[in-house]
Amino acid sequence: MGELTEKLKGNANELAGNTKQVVGDATDNNSMERDGERQERKGEAQQLKGEIEGKLGNDI
Repeated sequence: MGELTEKLKGNANELAGNTKQVVGDATDNNSMERDGERQERKGEAQQLKGEIEGKLGNDI
């Protein structure tokens, strides 16, 4: 269960991060772009955590 939860959270953070980057670029808002990049990386890390949990059987 933890695997699926982490992957879903990761996807949501990646989507939100990508959206912030696009909006930040369109509005010339560098701060929003950077926030989006950080949120996207957070999502990638969450997805990786979910994959690891899946391979280890949620034993971490």
